[in-house]
Amino acid sequence: MGILKPYLISEDARTQANFYVQSLGGEIVSILTHGDAMGVQGELQDKVMHMCVAVSGRNYIFMEDAIEPVTQGTGFCLSIEFKSLKEAEEAFSKLAEAGKVKLPFELQPFGLYLGELTDKFGVRWMISAEIKE
Repeated sequence: MGILKPYLISEDARTQANFYVQSLGGEIVSILTHGDAMGVQGELQDKVMHMCVAVSGRNYIFMEDAIEPVTQGTGFCLSIEFKSLKEAEEAFSKLAEAGKVKLPFELQPFGLYLGELTDKFGVRWMISAEIKE
């Protein structure tokens, strides 16, 4: 059985990763540049070839800097379910800064707190929290 590992191509992977760490908690686990990996010099030297970012516990997003122009896709969404309503509200609020809220974070008729947004980097998110009885 495989493990799904979201991999984002970014105009600025370091800035985007730091935003996710600040919004969701976590850390940048590793960064490998083209210069580090293959000794590349010049404009690609400091570009991120591979980055591992831990967010919201043990969830990992992999990232790299785009070498060519990026067209942000709309056919996918990253979803995180939090154990506490407070954590979910905080993450949603931080990710929404300078982004666009599609569905406000609130209790849905099917008994789940859920909100949807597109962050300032064009990535769609669904943030949820279950009601604890």
